[in-house]
Amino acid sequence: MRTRRILPPLAALLAAVLGACSNTPPPPVVTSPAAQTTTAKNPSQIVFGVDDISGGFNPHNIADSSTVTSALSQLVLPSVFRSDETGKPVLDKSLMRSAEVISQQPFTVAYEIKQEASWSDGAPIAVEDFIYLYNQMRDNPGVVQPAGYRQINNIQPGEGGKRVEVTFTKPYPGWQTLFSNLMPSHLLKDAPGGWQNALEGGFPAVAGPFSVKTMDRDRGEIVLERNERYWDKVAAVDQIVLRRTDQVGMVDALRSGNDQFALYRTDETGLKRLSELGTAVRLHTIPRPFVAELLLRPAGGVLTDERTRAGVSALIDRKQLIDQGVAGGPSATLHADAQVLAPSMPGYAPTVPAAGAPGTPDPQRAQEQLAAAGYTKEAGTWRKDGKPLSLVIGSPGQQEPYATIAKKLASQLVAAGVEVRTVAPQPRDLFSGQLAMPVKTSQPSSSATPSTTPETGGSSGVGIDIAVVPQPVGGDPASVLASQFGCRPAPQNSDDQAPAVPANSAAFCQKSLQPAIDSALSGATPMPEALATLEPELWRQHVVIPLFQLADTLAVGNGISGLTPGPPLMGPFGGAVNWTRGAK
Repeated sequence: MRTRRILPPLAALLAAVLGACSNTPPPPVVTSPAAQTTTAKNPSQIVFGVDDISGGFNPHNIADSSTVTSALSQLVLPSVFRSDETGKPVLDKSLMRSAEVISQQPFTVAYEIKQEASWSDGAPIAVEDFIYLYNQMRDNPGVVQPAGYRQINNIQPGEGGKRVEVTFTKPYPGWQTLFSNLMPSHLLKDAPGGWQNALEGGFPAVAGPFSVKTMDRDRGEIVLERNERYWDKVAAVDQIVLRRTDQVGMVDALRSGNDQFALYRTDETGLKRLSELGTAVRLHTIPRPFVAELLLRPAGGVLTDERTRAGVSALIDRKQLIDQGVAGGPSATLHADAQVLAPSMPGYAPTVPAAGAPGTPDPQRAQEQLAAAGYTKEAGTWRKDGKPLSLVIGSPGQQEPYATIAKKLASQLVAAGVEVRTVAPQPRDLFSGQLAMPVKTSQPSSSATPSTTPETGGSSGVGIDIAVVPQPVGGDPASVLASQFGCRPAPQNSDDQAPAVPANSAAFCQKSLQPAIDSALSGATPMPEALATLEPELWRQHVVIPLFQLADTLAVGNGISGLTPGPPLMGPFGGAVNWTRGAK
């Protein structure tokens, strides 16, 4: 077995990074001594503004999803495929020699990694990194689109680890979406805190055109420098600086030229301020690969009963929640009116029912469905067997727009006679803990609430009833479908009645729909045909109520050349090696 000696400075860095905890104060300035960076006395520098630098930086965890995480992953982590300007996946030849299907029976893909491709500490990028990512994406809750990884049956090494043969259980046309943002397995696989704390405090090693020089969360600044150990095209600029500021500060920084561009979540006021800069700034809307959604979770509480879900859904004013969440910003034009495809994705078309819930509130239907589930309204409160209909609404910490939406949703339900408790656990605890509490994998029928189901939702210890959260979209539509609505593949001889970690954050698994989902994932059924069948049924389940696609505003000043809005859902950072200071 090969062993690698970790230099003392890197060991110290790892101890600091991997000892990070969400309950501790923000970490001190972090440096990356493993990467050789430029030491120019007056380095060329591009500064861009962001609205926040917080949380972890693992691009595979929904809890870490942010504009900054997306930017850093594109700048410092390697990917097998990257999107071209049209959104089509293209082999990244800076990392790969080739990637191709070599067998249909069984479906097998062979990957050839460049010999010179390595992490900034000298360790080669190899099969171990593929295996590590596969294992984590297959087994951990709260990850971004795990369905494709769950189709993998085996990974075999070759050519000293530089050849990777991946065998799938079934044909998988979406295989090109896998193995993006590879991570340094040799530093993370045995690290304290495991996967959930991976990249919590920074990057112990990188393999991109830039490396992290400093990361100062107190000041809200991350400085990236050209990675001189990068084996491919050298970045034209010495440094890229991410700097946190508010909307007023961003406008001032763009006007003065202190910031060359900004990428952040704007509201109506922010857009107005930017437009007042006139031709000095070019504005673009950058849709993000996430949709803000309500998850009415059939996870062992009162919402396991379809009639109760339908009744609660009919009490919700979806348009009011959307207006509250978008606040007049760029997402105002990205209402999510379909279950699977996001508004900016090819083939998107609204499928929301034309009348009634969940498109619009329907008090009459709410009364009918709740009455059918055994509830009566007494003194303004819905009750069953003398107990109030009580729901727990959860959102990821104080992240916006989810905290604001959760507050408005709570006020709607309380006004309608539902007892509500709101909780805001830290994002990682929400996605990997409370939304991953084991539940029975077989869904009860809608005819009756099982006798084992608690009658008061999360207040009886079954967790969160309604989650206000981001859900991943983009890439392969069939993988989005299977990741959000599919059941977890069951091991042979497994007990369907045994509690298990749910396959998705909604805790949704409808065995009757699984064959159609599997057929779409394998390519046996074209997606338009699969969606025509599945979308109406998914709306009838009243489990997922999509609201809007998240979007940022990209404001580009005159002090930068080579920057474009970038591929759909990715933003401008894939072309950062070509950025230079100077007028357009």
